[in-house]
Amino acid sequence: MIELISLSRVEAYEFHDDIVRAKKLLEDISGEKVNGYRAPSYSIGKANLWAHEEIESAGYLYSSSVYPVQHDLYGFPEAPRYLFKCRERLLEIPISTLRIGSRNIPIGGGGYFRLYPYAFSKWAINTVNEKENKPTIFYFHPWEIDTEQPRQKDAGWKSRFRHYLNLGRMESRLKSLLADFKWDRMDRVYINP
Repeated sequence: MIELISLSRVEAYEFHDDIVRAKKLLEDISGEKVNGYRAPSYSIGKANLWAHEEIESAGYLYSSSVYPVQHDLYGFPEAPRYLFKCRERLLEIPISTLRIGSRNIPIGGGGYFRLYPYAFSKWAINTVNEKENKPTIFYFHPWEIDTEQPRQKDAGWKSRFRHYLNLGRMESRLKSLLADFKWDRMDRVYINP
């Protein structure tokens, strides 16, 4: 398999071959059908909407590869904030945001969850759930609960800040999140509610 860092660095045929092989491998290992896909670094944006066609043709039912925010590494701020049909047989389920003024504020997890005070994350998720009557998506990376991971000294300050910020608080914040909200798999929330 090719190492995908961003879809902006790969041709459509390479991408298609990679996601077909990955899907088959995961299904062979798990014995379960794989219905969802997420592009590396939420890298589907205006410049590579062709990826949705490849994801659909690979047999996925949904993608969660769009983050409707402005960010220096990813983002598609003009994208819809909630589930939308991007192809005939493919749904896109964007990572959760909260609209404040004219901006979408990221609230879906990862580094933002470690950056914001927990009270803000809880308020933002409640706002989307209760005032907008929408479910929220939350993600985190396994390394975000590993406080003993090696420190990369050669990485730039911005990368180090993004990667290591509040790692020691992540586990307790996740426990609070699990206690404060009801969670389920994306397919059961969006595809077969």
